[in-house]
Amino acid sequence: MPTPDEFIYVIALFVWVLFVSHYLCKRIYNALLRRGYEQNVAVYYNRKIIHILAGGLVSILVPFLFKSFTLIAILVTVLAIGNYLPHRSGRIWYWYQVKENMYEVHFIIMWGLIMGLGFLLGNLAIGVLPILFMSVGDGVTGLVRNMLYHRRTKSWWGNIAMALFCIPAGFLTFGVSGAVAGFAASLVEKLEFRWIDDNITVPLISFIILLALPMSGVPVFV
Repeated sequence: MPTPDEFIYVIALFVWVLFVSHYLCKRIYNALLRRGYEQNVAVYYNRKIIHILAGGLVSILVPFLFKSFTLIAILVTVLAIGNYLPHRSGRIWYWYQVKENMYEVHFIIMWGLIMGLGFLLGNLAIGVLPILFMSVGDGVTGLVRNMLYHRRTKSWWGNIAMALFCIPAGFLTFGVSGAVAGFAASLVEKLEFRWIDDNITVPLISFIILLALPMSGVPVFV
């Protein structure tokens, strides 16, 4: 049963996510257009900013604020539906959504799924770390590529930047297993599949590795 404090926390996090996605990013979008950036470049910057400031920051706070997954599940559901409906209606939030895909919806669903598994297993770190790979790691990747190429691309420079975050973060959290998971996440981000984007593959692959390697005898810490 959620505590009264958790109700306050989930409302605060919801307001924060709305602030980032609907106020901050809209201002950033308009500022970038005024500086001569193309619309798609501004959108791509915003998607990665949301990755980091909404997905990443919130995931770090969850273990400190919540004992139950119930309110988090409700928050994830509201955000997923809220980001799906503009696509359904054809009136997307143009400053961070694109008509070609609904990858931000995938991001929210996977965020909730992996975090929920962390609660289920009684180990929130194993939920938070793959989410950080997906949010902060992939966010850094996108920012680096956007700065270098001013378009969406799968340049290796982005993967190197991602690895520089994911491997140390993984090692500090889960030792060798975490470092391997961070390395794998940085590699799999490079791959593209028709219906499965990196918001699915990055957290899923890294989560599986974090479960499997310790069972295989790989030390969690060295």
